[in-house]
Amino acid sequence: MTGSQPTTTEATTFARRTVLKGMAAGVAGVAAVPVLAACTGGSGGGGGGGNSSSKSTSLGSSASDPVPKKAIAGMVSAYEAKSGNKVTVNTTSHNDFQEKISSYLQGSPDDTFTWFAGYRMKYYAAKGLVAPVDDEWKVLGADNFGKGIQTASTGDDGKKYFIPNYNYPWGIFYRKSLFSAKGYQIPQTYDELKALCAQMKKDGLIPIAFGDKDGWPAMGTFDYLNMRLNGYKFHVDLMAHKESWDQDKVKAVFDQWRAIQPYQDPASLGLTWQDAAQKIKNKKAGMYLLGSFVTQQYTDPAVLADVDFFPFPTMAEENGQDAVEAPIDGFMVTKKGADNGAAKSMMEFLGSPEGQNAYAKLDPSNVATNLKADLSQLNAIQKKAQQVIADAKYISQFLDRDALPAFASTVMIPALQTFTKNGKFDTANVEKQAQALYSAQ
Repeated sequence: MTGSQPTTTEATTFARRTVLKGMAAGVAGVAAVPVLAACTGGSGGGGGGGNSSSKSTSLGSSASDPVPKKAIAGMVSAYEAKSGNKVTVNTTSHNDFQEKISSYLQGSPDDTFTWFAGYRMKYYAAKGLVAPVDDEWKVLGADNFGKGIQTASTGDDGKKYFIPNYNYPWGIFYRKSLFSAKGYQIPQTYDELKALCAQMKKDGLIPIAFGDKDGWPAMGTFDYLNMRLNGYKFHVDLMAHKESWDQDKVKAVFDQWRAIQPYQDPASLGLTWQDAAQKIKNKKAGMYLLGSFVTQQYTDPAVLADVDFFPFPTMAEENGQDAVEAPIDGFMVTKKGADNGAAKSMMEFLGSPEGQNAYAKLDPSNVATNLKADLSQLNAIQKKAQQVIADAKYISQFLDRDALPAFASTVMIPALQTFTKNGKFDTANVEKQAQALYSAQ
């Protein structure tokens, strides 16, 4: 969502955060005319039991950059070869797809489309613009996905609306050789993390690498502090504005953040996430909280082999480390595609080990969500990431996915950058803006 590293799926995913402001209009308001490519395959109709005998379907895809576009094509080709069905893939630029998703879904959409788990999935499910995929999940087998994946694929009505493809966890990355040379121990609690930061500072290191020039990286720090301190349920309710921002629980998050703020890179507002990643590479910084896509920056095999990560430490014992920040990308079925049998069978394939293997063969940078997918080609960090995700009780989707996009872009980015600059976060003002934006949905 930084708009960088366009040759990888993770970077394509992260390009989203630079256009959150534009996305706001697509979610908060609905255009009168659909602007994405209209469906050219499928049976049409207004939803039903998936009994159509159609042998064709369509997929609206935002995978417009070369690597993910090729991987989606490979995945679809594998389905066509197995099923004998025909799939038309309508690819739209990643940013345009998100900005115009509301008008697309209410116009003449494809039968299926690429999308994200969490709030963004639930929003359109609640609007009745997408179809449940419970039948497909029965075929796939819920036990073939971690509990957190299952939860993140479920709407507020208890039905499944999302077929997961891949995700990537956020953790605290570090150089193993640096920790070994200095005798540093992996912190299990927040107090231990603070003590480690203090020692690193004494040793002449930047304890926590941080690059918030683009605004979104700070969201990850907030999310983990909030989930560890107040629990996953409070976190998702706050993102959905079922909880107020102007309360002691939120203020406590920033109080705790201030305890490590002196240890975060003071130059962070002038640094991109890639800049901060270099400080881990060069051993100028000791730790870095970011998604596993950070490993893209370590092209030297020796450096990559020396990089590892650990979960964000425990803050409140009752919450432990049961929640993992691991955005999930996958597929959904439009209301229009609900009665298309080919669309339903394609969803079953895309969520299967075979389908996810076909994708990973062409884009190995993410972690497949199906636990039976082939993991033999994963590197050490990918294998660890897969296990961390599989073991998670809850999976959060990152603030800009779990919250209303307009709120994330126009309120939280400037508020968090102000906090990064001077340690001040105005909960009353944030709550006032949240009320205005969420009530306008």
